[in-house]
Order: sequence, then C-alpha cells, then structure tokens
Amino acid sequence: MTPPVDTLIPPEAAPLTARGAATRARIVEAAADLVYERGVAATSLEDIMAASRTSKSQLYHYFADKDALICAVIVRQTERVLDGQDPYLRDLDSMTGLRRWSAAILEIQQQRRGLGGCPVGSLASALSDSSEDARLLLADSFRRWETRLETGLRAMQHTGELHADADAADLAAAIMTALQGGLLLTQTTRATRHLQLSLDMALHHIAGHLRDPHHTIPTAAASRSGPRSAAAPG
Repeated sequence: MTPPVDTLIPPEAAPLTARGAATRARIVEAAADLVYERGVAATSLEDIMAASRTSKSQLYHYFADKDALICAVIVRQTERVLDGQDPYLRDLDSMTGLRRWSAAILEIQQQRRGLGGCPVGSLASALSDSSEDARLLLADSFRRWETRLETGLRAMQHTGELHADADAADLAAAIMTALQGGLLLTQTTRATRHLQLSLDMALHHIAGHLRDPHHTIPTAAASRSGPRSAAAPG
C-alpha cells in the first residue's frame, strides 16, 4: 500500500513564520516553473536561487537537498493541475461535463502546441525509476487525479446516466491512461492528433456504459462550451 503523501515529506523542524512560509513558497513556485520548462536534470539549484531571489543559506534552510525540493515541486505541480481542472472536474456529473473537461485539455495543448506535456506526467517520466520517494509521491498524484474522475463517474451513476453496474474505478483508470498516453505523444510530436484520438476513444468507451444506448458523443475537439480556466488543465 502506498504511504500517504504527508508521510513522505519530512515535517518542518519548527512552524514557519508568515515570512518564512512565503519564502519557501517562492522557492517552490520558481522551481516548479523551471522544472516544467527545462526538466529536472537541466534545472540547477543555482537556477532556482536566481529565479526565486534567494540565497543558498535560505534554500538549504527549507530543503535538505535538490531531491527534497523536487518532492515539494511534485506536490505543487499536482495542486496546480487539479486546481486548474477544478472548474471542469466539479462538473463531471454528466457526459456533457466529461466532454467539456476533455475539450478543455485538448484546447490548452493546442494553444501550447504540446510543449511541456503534462506537468505531472513529465515528472513521472523523469523520476519514477531514479527516486522511490518521488515515485510514491507521483503515484499518489495520479491517484488523486483519478479519484476526481471516479467521483464524477459515480455521480453519473447516481443520476442514472451511467449504468449502476459499471466499474467507475476501472473507467476512471482507463480515462487517465488514455489521457497520459495522448499527452506524452502530443509533447513528442508537437501535434494534438494523438491526444484528440485518445480522448475520443475514452469518451466512446464511457458511452458504452451509458443507460441510453443512443446517446451521441461529440468528439473532444467539437466540445468547446463551458467554463474556461487560465491554468493548465493537463
């Protein structure tokens, strides 16, 4: 069983002051931006200190080493992804809501032309084989994301749109698998075709479990209505 996130991050030696918490948050934000832009290996502590306007003594006051800072980056990137998707994830109680969520992800990647891929998925590719602490944190990140999808699917069961005997956990896992595969290929090819195909495949898979067998499923590219978020949904 994967340990909870709070057991993987050492507690602070003492409660942070408001100024200390702001400094620590500034370091993590700068590190998250740089790592997303350049990757873990190409981001040095010196780069992070310069971007966050902090000294070496300040950085090491909050983080024992780069690995500890990267663990904090994983937690922050997960928060960013889920916060950015929240307007859509809260609306996943219907097939319409699910289409809006998938369309938002596709549109953001089209705007970016695939650059950067998934903030969490990119970290998983870079760290899962080299750091067990990072791997466990990333597994928890995907689990939290997948749980939000599962919650929406269970809401669809509650309203009767989705068959009660459908396995919401397996369906959520299938959506996440399609999403991450599509995002990886979009990042590599700098084109969103694979992401659109994988999301459409996931939508049609869900449609096979709807109570109404005649329910039509527009493609992700055609579903552009609903709230917009400035943050990256995926």
